[in-house]
Amino acid sequence: MEREMVIVLDFGGQYNQLIARRVRECNVYCEVHPFTMSIEKIREMNPKGIIFTGGPNSVYGEDSPTCSSEIYELGIPILGICYGSQLMAHMNGGKVTTAPVSEYGKTEVEVDNSSVLFEDVSPKTICWMSHTDYIEKAPENFRVTAHTPVCPVAAMENAEKKLYAVQFHPEVMHTQEGVKMLSNFVYKVCGCSGDWKMDSFVETTIAQIREKVGDGKVLCALSGGVDSSVAAVLLSKAVGKQLTCVFVDHGLLRKNEGDEVEAVFGPKGQYDLNFIRVNAQERFYAKLAGQTDPEKKRKIIGEEFIRVFEEEAKKIGKVDFLVQGTIYPDVIESGLGKSAVIKSHHNVGGLPDYVDFKEIIEPLRLLFKDEVRRAGLELGLPEYLVYRQPFPGPGLGVRIVGEVTADKVRIVQDADAIYREELAKSGADKGLGQYFAALTNMRSVGVMGDERTYDYAVALRAVITSDFMTAEAAEIPFEVLSRVMNRIINEVKGVNRVMYDLTSKPPGTIEFE
Repeated sequence: MEREMVIVLDFGGQYNQLIARRVRECNVYCEVHPFTMSIEKIREMNPKGIIFTGGPNSVYGEDSPTCSSEIYELGIPILGICYGSQLMAHMNGGKVTTAPVSEYGKTEVEVDNSSVLFEDVSPKTICWMSHTDYIEKAPENFRVTAHTPVCPVAAMENAEKKLYAVQFHPEVMHTQEGVKMLSNFVYKVCGCSGDWKMDSFVETTIAQIREKVGDGKVLCALSGGVDSSVAAVLLSKAVGKQLTCVFVDHGLLRKNEGDEVEAVFGPKGQYDLNFIRVNAQERFYAKLAGQTDPEKKRKIIGEEFIRVFEEEAKKIGKVDFLVQGTIYPDVIESGLGKSAVIKSHHNVGGLPDYVDFKEIIEPLRLLFKDEVRRAGLELGLPEYLVYRQPFPGPGLGVRIVGEVTADKVRIVQDADAIYREELAKSGADKGLGQYFAALTNMRSVGVMGDERTYDYAVALRAVITSDFMTAEAAEIPFEVLSRVMNRIINEVKGVNRVMYDLTSKPPGTIEFE
C-alpha cells in the first residue's frame, strides 16, 4: 500500500525524533533521514512534505551541515525548525547572525494568524526557544509571521513556494500549541489526508510478512517485553506454526521473570506458538566477565543472542528468517547518518556482520513505543501484557554499572523487586513511564549493627514519559522512598546506600548504560 509520507531531514538536533513522533500523532506517517540524503532519493520517496530539524551549528560556519539548494525548487512544502529555519533564511538570501540576546526556555511569541501555519493559534502563544543565533533579516521573498521582543523573525514564510520556518521548537510539549502548528503544516500546507492508523498498519504488516515468508520457517527472539511480545503475536497471526519463539534466559532478567514469560507464551499459555526456553545464564556471565565498557557489554550480549539463536535454529532444522522486536527509537538512538550515537541497541548496533539466516524481519522497526502498544491492543493482546513495564534487550546488563557478575545480578534483582513491590502497594506506580533499581559501581563506607561496612550503592529510577524520547524524573513520595531504602538495606546483602536519580532525558538516558 502506497502511503503518504513526511520526511524529517536531521541536521543534528536533539529533538529530531520528537518531530516525527508529533507528525505521526496527526495520523501522518513520518521518517527521519540524514541531511545528506540526495535530491534523487527525495524525489524517489515522493514525500508530501519535508521538515528541517534544529542543530548545534551556526549556518554560516564553514563545516556546518547544509543541503542542496535544489530542494527549494522541488515544489514540496518545507518547514524549517530552529537551525532549519536559519538554514532556509541563509540559503535564500536572508541574514543569520549571533543574536544580541539568546533565548532559552518558554517564551511568549506573537504570531500572525493570517499565516496558514498559525490558523486557530492564539495571537500570543508560549513556545520553546533554544538558540544563540537568529534570523536578523528574512529573505526578500519571505514575510515575517511571528516575533518576540528580542527575535525579529520568530517565523517566516514564502507561501507561494510553500516554504515555512519557525525559530522555536513546535515539537516539544513546552510549546503549548506546537502540535496544532504541525497539524496545520501537514494538513493545510502539505495536503495530507491522515492515512497512518494502527489498524491499517497491522493488516498491511501481516499481509507483507505472509508474502515475504511464504512457506519458510521463522525464528523469533522473544524476551517477554512489550516489543518482542507484539512482534511474536504479529508473526503468529501471519504464519502460525511456521513460527518458533525462542526465549533466551540470559540471567539478566528481573526477578522470577523467566518463569513469568514461560507462563504466558509457553505450552500452558494462550498463544499457539512453538516455544523454546534456553537457560544460558552461565554462558552470558562468562562472556561478560571483566567487561566494564557499556558499548562492549551491549555488543557482547547482542552477539551472544545471535549465536544462541543460530544454535537453536540448527536444532530445529532449516530456518529462513529471524524476527526481532526492534522499534524506531532503537534505530534512531543507535545513530542515523551523521547524528550522534546516543547508545547502540543490542538488536541494532550489536548484530554481528555474519548472521546465519536468510533475512532479519523487524516488523516494528518503524514504530514508537506508544504505537507498539496500540498495535498490541489492535492484535488483541491483553492490556496487562501491552502495558507491561519496558525492559531493555540487554536486561540488567545495562542496569549494572561496570562488570556484570552473578552476585551483582542477584543484588539488583532483589532491590528492583522490593522497589516495584513498594511502589505498587502505595499506588505510586500509577502514571509512571518506567521505574527500576540499578546498581552503581560506587562502594562506600557505612555502619550496620555497630560494624563498618563497605558495600554498593543502589540507584532508584522512576520517570514520566509519553514517548520515551524525553522523560522527567517522577516525584515519588518521600515516605515511599524511605520504606524502599529501609527494606533494600535490611534485605539485600551487599548494599549499604540507596539513592534516587533525578536526571531528566535529555541530558541523561532513561537507562543507566
